[in-house]
Amino acid sequence: MARPQRIVLVRHGESEGNADDTVYEREPDHALRLTENGRREAEETGKRLRELFGRESVSAYVSPYRRAHETFRAFGLDPGLVRVREEPRLREQDWGNWQDRDDVRLQKAYRDAYGHFFYRFAQGESGADVYDRVGAFLESLYRSFEAPDHPRNVLLVTHGLTMRLFCMRWFHWSVAEFESLSNPANAETRTLELAADGRYVLDRPFERWRTPEPYGITG
Repeated sequence: MARPQRIVLVRHGESEGNADDTVYEREPDHALRLTENGRREAEETGKRLRELFGRESVSAYVSPYRRAHETFRAFGLDPGLVRVREEPRLREQDWGNWQDRDDVRLQKAYRDAYGHFFYRFAQGESGADVYDRVGAFLESLYRSFEAPDHPRNVLLVTHGLTMRLFCMRWFHWSVAEFESLSNPANAETRTLELAADGRYVLDRPFERWRTPEPYGITG
């Protein structure tokens, strides 16, 4: 089994929806583009990724959302070194279709009170639903490691909540731990590095907005 040396998670750059939440009333979430600022953010991240990967090969998986594809293209990675696949299981949490801004703001307030993992948007998904599809993607990713020539680098271009849930699934974090963490900023990365003992270590933690509540299974 050729496990990669690193698995890099990247949140897309700033999108039209990040800059102006009224756009959800006019455009589908999956079709939103990067802003000019978002494109610059992605280009800056791309510089760091090119330095990190050097001339090593990369297996890239990209959310099907337009802003994720635009982020990946802005990285400027050498196409001769990158094998890229669109991966629907890495998409954003579904909130519904055409979205009323005031209704979404209200539902987000309900979610904050109820919990991001279990709260289900009226026409969309809960965090638990996203966790399940991320888990299904991980099973496919593990199988890809069986190839003896698997690239030393894996790159996932996705969304903030999905990044947190990927790490929750990988590191077996509790729901309480997940609920205490904040999303990364736009175009921000987290890297799982393969350590000498054969385990993966997160290069830096997610910021906390509160201390995890001490309930559930511990130890």
